[in-house]
Amino acid sequence: MIRGVLGKTFRLVGYTIQYGCIAHCAFEYVGGVVMCSGPSMEPTIKNSDIVFAENLSRHFYGIQRGDIVIAKSPSDPKSNICKRVIGMEGDKILTTSSSDFFKSHSYVPTGHVWLEGDNLQNSTDSRYYGPIPYGLIRGRIFFKIWPLSDFGFLRDSPNGHRFSDD
Repeated sequence: MIRGVLGKTFRLVGYTIQYGCIAHCAFEYVGGVVMCSGPSMEPTIKNSDIVFAENLSRHFYGIQRGDIVIAKSPSDPKSNICKRVIGMEGDKILTTSSSDFFKSHSYVPTGHVWLEGDNLQNSTDSRYYGPIPYGLIRGRIFFKIWPLSDFGFLRDSPNGHRFSDD
């Protein structure tokens, strides 16, 4: 009897470890569901919106200008940020408001990206902490799950002019 109970217990533990490893690989390499918080990506993503982030793009260098990404915060590695890719390595970025008399530019170094929130007035982003290393990117967000009224693929940036090279 003890032998039977031990056998079933070890089998259950074995299956639990196997399925745990499969789940870990799926969430680490394929993607997962993410809840975004904060106002920095409004109106595209609002506080408490639930989105799907795929992780394959970052492994195959498929991140492009205009994509919305989840990245480790350069100022707090324990938290993630949700921002739009404005510039890739080698790009010239306008770092001041386009209405400012004196314009300031910055170049994105090799292996880095420039991230900004869609809500430029209320976003802590690369304008604050500079370009971030590509390795901090965790995944690319492309689909909104909740609220159901906004269900579907994400729309383009309301700040499309930020992609142009003045």
